[in-house]
Amino acid sequence: MKVLFIGDIVARPGRRAVKLGLPDLVNKLKIDFVIANAENAAGGFGITRAVCEEIFSTGVDVITSGNHVWDKKEAVTYIPKENRVLRPANYPREVPGEGSIVMKTSGGEKVGVLNLSGRVFMQPLDCPFKAAEREVAELKEQTSVIIVDFHGEATSEKSALGWYLDGKVSAVLGTHTHVQTADEKILPRGTAFITDAGMTGPVDSIIGVRKDQIINKFLTQIPTRFETARGETMLSCVVLDINAKTGLSTDIQRLQIRFP
Repeated sequence: MKVLFIGDIVARPGRRAVKLGLPDLVNKLKIDFVIANAENAAGGFGITRAVCEEIFSTGVDVITSGNHVWDKKEAVTYIPKENRVLRPANYPREVPGEGSIVMKTSGGEKVGVLNLSGRVFMQPLDCPFKAAEREVAELKEQTSVIIVDFHGEATSEKSALGWYLDGKVSAVLGTHTHVQTADEKILPRGTAFITDAGMTGPVDSIIGVRKDQIINKFLTQIPTRFETARGETMLSCVVLDINAKTGLSTDIQRLQIRFP
């Protein structure tokens, strides 16, 4: 089984990159299932129903998120109605929506997707390690193939979860920092890992935002309204080869594709 995971989609440039690049990737690489983190897809912060429907129309099967998932008010009422849009599973149980899902590929094979948020330099949510234990046990009742989107800031926390879940899930894929890392690997017990899958959005930017605005913020420390950069865009993703019977990964490849 081949699974494609798309790193943080940022605003219109990121959505454009997905539209331009995803169909060709699916066809050429014979992808069976597509997951995309889209917590910044609506204007650079948050999600909306219209934006999610646009992303689904490109061929994405499941949308994951993170700390910006609630930045657009309509997400609170939309997410409970659309189970293909996940929020981190380590939010309190009373929070709207779900943190995991099991879906079938076109070939009938089941894929579990789990969304978690880190706590280092992030919101003080429930423990992602304990939440992972609980959620993985439930997902295992339906499928051996489980992809984890761990939305976190700290490299150490992401790496720790990867090792903690080695052999228990198919992949632990980091998101949030918008910078694709070069540490993709298959851990000893068969779990694919990368610290961050990268950003799908404007190339000439600082993590998706206009460079001048970010630089000015560092120089002055004055709060600034950030705007999405324009120009050349890129699609950052990883491709996983997974044994559908065991749920273990045999290969992970990172990709970055640019569009004028």
